[in-house]
Amino acid sequence: MFVEINGNRLNVEVLGDAPGKPTLIAHHGAPGLGSMAEPRATFGPLADEFRVVVFDARGSGASEGIEPFTHEQWAADVDGLREWAGAERIVMAGGSYGGFIAMEYAIRYPDRVAALVLRDTAADNANQELAIRNALASARVEIDREKLDRIMSGRVRDNTDLRDCWAEILPLYDHELDWAKVRQRVENTPYRYATHNFAFAVNQPNYDIKPLLPRISCPTLVTVGRHDWITPVECSETIVKLIPNARLVVFEHSGHSPQVEEAELFQRVVREFLAGVPALRA
Repeated sequence: MFVEINGNRLNVEVLGDAPGKPTLIAHHGAPGLGSMAEPRATFGPLADEFRVVVFDARGSGASEGIEPFTHEQWAADVDGLREWAGAERIVMAGGSYGGFIAMEYAIRYPDRVAALVLRDTAADNANQELAIRNALASARVEIDREKLDRIMSGRVRDNTDLRDCWAEILPLYDHELDWAKVRQRVENTPYRYATHNFAFAVNQPNYDIKPLLPRISCPTLVTVGRHDWITPVECSETIVKLIPNARLVVFEHSGHSPQVEEAELFQRVVREFLAGVPALRA
């Protein structure tokens, strides 16, 4: 369904829409490349216990793309969705770039967050240099440096170029490379190059919320794949050191997507964490 939030139509889906359940809002990663498909697959199984709200963020997927594409606006859109859903407090979840927004939301709207679930994310832009180094050192594929630089710096020319650059780096994401899955993902990705460029050319160079993380007081689960090339384990370790009530779980057989590569374990870890959050107990 389409819901107007802060003057912008968002593509929204609600799973487990039954009265009395706590609400979980999940934010996808990769602005301009991501969509609700990933958080739906990741958190949809929790619909037996939660009202799970997934959506295409402003400027991504099938949602309208009225600027600005700032972290402040994306966090405000989450709060608009919370209000639309009629939830006083939520579990806020986000992976990769969606983790940026999840943390920003918890900082900007602390009274609205009962718990925070993060996956393969970072608290500043230092992961950019680490990611470029890891990509160029990979023995798996030889990366075209110009395409890597364009996509990482937000200088892609159009949707076709974004697709080409995305296809270049996708083989780096999973712990076990499956070319058929890479090709399928390239085909199924919704490309919105203007959103991507703003996120990586404007937002990312100024991104550093480390000084603000100690303000997050809700229980926080931080998950990461041991072999994540783009937001390596040290990024998650930094988050856990700075958020007072945070727990780190490293998935030893995963790259950037433990929710896929170790799905059963990931589901168990998230359920156990949420079961221990006092604010979510009936």
